[in-house]
Amino acid sequence: MKSLFLRIFLSYWLAQALFVVLAIVIASALRPSGEISNLQSQKATFLNDAVQAYQSGGQTAVWKYLRGVHETYHVRMFITDDQGKDLMGRTPPPWVHLAQLGELRPAESFWGRLRSSPQFLRSDMTTADGHHYTLVIELPPPPGGMFGPHGLPIFVGILSSGLVCYLLARYLTSPIVRLRAATQKLSEGDLAARAGVPQSRRHDEMGELMRDFDRMAERLEKLVNAQRRLLTDISHELRSPLARLNVALELARRKSGSEAGSALDRIDREANRLNELIQKLLTIARLDGENEAIQKSPLQLEHLISEIAKDAAFEAQDRHCEVEVDVVDDCVVSGNVRLLQSAVENVVRNAIRYTEPGTNVQVRLEQGVGSKGHEAVVRVTDSGPGVPEDALDKLFRPFYRIDDARGRQTGGVGLGLAITERAVALHGGTIRAVNRPQGGLMVEIRLPLAQDESDEGTRTADIASLLGRG
Repeated sequence: MKSLFLRIFLSYWLAQALFVVLAIVIASALRPSGEISNLQSQKATFLNDAVQAYQSGGQTAVWKYLRGVHETYHVRMFITDDQGKDLMGRTPPPWVHLAQLGELRPAESFWGRLRSSPQFLRSDMTTADGHHYTLVIELPPPPGGMFGPHGLPIFVGILSSGLVCYLLARYLTSPIVRLRAATQKLSEGDLAARAGVPQSRRHDEMGELMRDFDRMAERLEKLVNAQRRLLTDISHELRSPLARLNVALELARRKSGSEAGSALDRIDREANRLNELIQKLLTIARLDGENEAIQKSPLQLEHLISEIAKDAAFEAQDRHCEVEVDVVDDCVVSGNVRLLQSAVENVVRNAIRYTEPGTNVQVRLEQGVGSKGHEAVVRVTDSGPGVPEDALDKLFRPFYRIDDARGRQTGGVGLGLAITERAVALHGGTIRAVNRPQGGLMVEIRLPLAQDESDEGTRTADIASLLGRG
């Protein structure tokens, strides 16, 4: 039982049911009925009168006496002599013989009254002539079955205790269920998720915990939104002076001589880097503010990856590298072409940037099975120096670079993989990076496959037109 609700409910119910049953049964056993008490007080008289009737009139006399007792008290009696023979010549049930031998507890004892059947009373006597006689009185079964007249109270007690325990368990666990649902939404990026406890209800520890969670979620939402607004505002504000800087740079080129050309070229390069940085910042801010309502269409990853590899091959030539594409399975996903193209392209270009000169970057596409069903798996591997193990989870953070010197040398600012992670997450996918045993880094992107994979030819044409490539 993994459910906390079921554990609490069944534990409380079992405890309550056992308490009700034991309380009623023990109370009944400790308080014998008036009929049993009457028979218990007269059992010695019954035995003495029956023996006298037997001695004076034989089986006929004792039969008449026992018949009269039966009509009065509605009980059966078995009397045996010291030889174990019934005075009426009958063959008693086996349990009567055990009762006469003292191997069963009579109903006059505590444990005897707890038994459902048979219930009996027992008495012994020895006459003046030395003969020993034993009386066993078989009591009628109690009305109402196993628990006698308390059967209905026991049933009602168990049923009512089950209802009370159900309400109690639900009261204790419902806040946990709501907290879990709100936590899942918050982890998926829904910053508006709240546990939502009314102020007028639940002032216990669980209620305070839910209110603390709501205050925490509200604070997180304000901080994240403020960060996003700050990032967007700064990026927009920087674009205006950067544009004026570019204009001033062109004017300076016209008015200055050749001796200032190298300095102006350096200013131009730095301005372009700044412009690229601002564009990436705006992209991250836009992706952080996106929701699942982004426009998606079915697209075939094979053609998307082939186009990306074809463009990246020009950059790979400068490092004497090649980009190899290995398509194992056809994969059709539902996504935004622009975002997925940017996501895969950032990973491929990053692999080209860090792989050893003269080596190849491999891009492999195949189908796999994940926690959410069938997925398209894109693996990009290089033969570079790899990444320290403690830095693998940090690669997708904005502005994170393992080596600042290497980042300046390659021109990276630590935003490409951050953009990729956000674009993949918007498509319901995952991304991870691992070091290869033979050296290098492998980045794996997993995207859920589209439900309907028909009409692939039309989709391919649509992708080509969206990419603007023939």
